[in-house]
Formats: sequence, C-alpha cells, structure tokens
Amino acid sequence: MTYQTLLFEIKDGIAFVTINRPDKLNALNDQVILELSSAVDRLTTEAEIKGAILTGAGPKSFVAGADIGDLSRQGPFDGKARAQRGQAVLRRLETCGKPVIAAINGFALGGGCELAMACHIRIAGENAKFGQPEVKLGIAPGYGGTQRLPRIVGKGVALQLILTGEMIDAQEAYRIGLVNKIVPSGDLLAESEKMMRGILTMGPLAVRLAMEAVDQGLEMTLDEGLLLEANHFGLLAATSDMKEGTTAFLEKRAANFQGR
Repeated sequence: MTYQTLLFEIKDGIAFVTINRPDKLNALNDQVILELSSAVDRLTTEAEIKGAILTGAGPKSFVAGADIGDLSRQGPFDGKARAQRGQAVLRRLETCGKPVIAAINGFALGGGCELAMACHIRIAGENAKFGQPEVKLGIAPGYGGTQRLPRIVGKGVALQLILTGEMIDAQEAYRIGLVNKIVPSGDLLAESEKMMRGILTMGPLAVRLAMEAVDQGLEMTLDEGLLLEANHFGLLAATSDMKEGTTAFLEKRAANFQGR
C-alpha cells in the first residue's frame, strides 16, 4: 500500500511509524485507520521488523483524536462499524508479537490516547497532554478507551477521566501510570529508540511470550495465569535462545540470540 497519511521507515530492525496529518493534528480519519491496518500487517509479518515506534508528525500532536468531520456524519450502524474497525486494528497492534513503543509528542486525546494505550510502552515528551474527551461530543470512547484505561490506571481514575473529559499533562499521566517515562520533547524519539534497542538485545522469543502472558493473563484467574506462565517458561526452556542466554551469562559475555 502507498501511504497518504503515514510515514513508514525501517531502520536496523525498528519500524518508525508516523501519523502524518500535522495540519489536522494527526486526527484519525478512516484513511488513517485503513493505513494503520496495513502498517500493523507489516509489523506482524515482516521478519526484518523486530519492534516499532509509533509517533505523530509535528511538534504539537501525537494524535488529537478522531476526525470530528467523520463522526458528525455517522449514524448508529456506521458508528458501530467504525468503532469495530478501529478496535480491531488497535487489538492487532497490541497482539502483533513484537514490542511497540508510543512516542507521545503533544496531544494524545480520544482515539490518540486509545492508540497509545494499545502500544506496550508509552514514553511522553514533557509537553504531552492526555484525555478521553468524547463525552463532550455526546459520545463515549469507541476505540478501547473504556476497556484499556481502567486496566492501566484503575477503575476510579479511568471513570474520572472518561466522565469529566478532562485533559491531563504528562506529569499527571506518569503519576497515575498511564505513561512509563517522561523525557524532554527534543529527546523523545532518541530516548524511545534507546529503550527499544535495549529490548531488542533480549531474547525475542522470551519478549514475545512475556507480552503474551501479560496480555492473556489479565483475563484469567490467578491460577490460570500462573499455569500460562509456567507453560511459557517450559516452552522457552526448549529453545536455543535459552541455552545461549544462560551460557553467555555463565561465560560473562553478551548473548547472541537467534529467535529459535
């Protein structure tokens, strides 16, 4: 696919995916969702890609939300279909099997906050702003905000943000656990890449199964989740990467993981 609203670059195993509608504060319209779907397919299937960093073009906005023009024309059936399309893309991003970092520059509101929450790690520039302001438009979050936000920050804080529509700054987002780290805005991409490069030195099968265990375990009882963890632990014990990792540790050298 030729992208009209995204920039997609692969650099030494990392895919840099940029929502590129700066004149619209990178708002998510139907075309962006379509192109994000294609980008997620690439993340999932292309062996060259080991991880991804997702950001927005320009200094003002990660993604300022959904395109209000699209929303203003929707009825109940196409509204539901639009929500389900967006939910499906974000869920596939979340379960693509490779680590994804959201590098949040500026506004991450509505669908932008939901997109960031579907990434595995969120790093915010010091001027980033977050919120789920959909109630101000007479609608509720539709791309997973009512589900992911309480899982990340807890029910009470999530309800406060969703029901008031209030916008919070990066420091408050960090305090409530919505973001993992705050960095100077000028260092955002460099710091995100630094973290990703560190993750990519780890055993790729271990990273993948650890993400899977966390994601699936959240929907299980503790006993079920512990069994899932034990099964993954056993599977990894049969890999060449485990043998390489333990041998490298004992030999006091860097491991050379092969993903098998």
